[in-house]
Amino acid sequence: METNIRDIYADIDRILISEEELQTRVRELAAQIEADYADEEDLLLICVLKGGFVVLSDLSRALKRPHALDFMGVSSYGASTASSGAVQILLDLREPIEGRNVLIVEDIIDSGHTLNYLRHNLLARNPASLRICTLLNKPSRREADVYVEYIGFDIPDEFVVGYGLDFAEIYRNFPFIAVLKPEVFAHLT
Repeated sequence: METNIRDIYADIDRILISEEELQTRVRELAAQIEADYADEEDLLLICVLKGGFVVLSDLSRALKRPHALDFMGVSSYGASTASSGAVQILLDLREPIEGRNVLIVEDIIDSGHTLNYLRHNLLARNPASLRICTLLNKPSRREADVYVEYIGFDIPDEFVVGYGLDFAEIYRNFPFIAVLKPEVFAHLT
């Protein structure tokens, strides 16, 4: 029987960060977070959807301390490979964060506009503290000044997918971070 299902692994140019490297670094981030919040009773992890869900899942399981979870849907990409700079909240938090220790969990920080917007939005809600954790950081693309307390990996200015990151809602399921072949998204440039 013939199938029409495309082999998405054929779209990979190369693997940038392996599954083993990701898992090791997430455990290291969890240990650092536990140490920094050791004297705090409350910790709320806020996942930035959709890309942050895999990072949040692994980070949450690696944390040995009690913590709560909430989710925000924020968009600045659309179907493009670059941030538009126009940030929209698509899904807001279910509970107030006033007086809580909040840690934003993000998949990638590129221009910084989304996190800058999100940080200001959440600070206006009066949390006890607000920190940011990102798996991937592209410092060469930064346009907005955002301080990030926890960084998994600094990466070059390449379009990456996998481990929750997508292109046109595909490739999130890769257990590693990969660079796509340029022809996969060449029609957008």
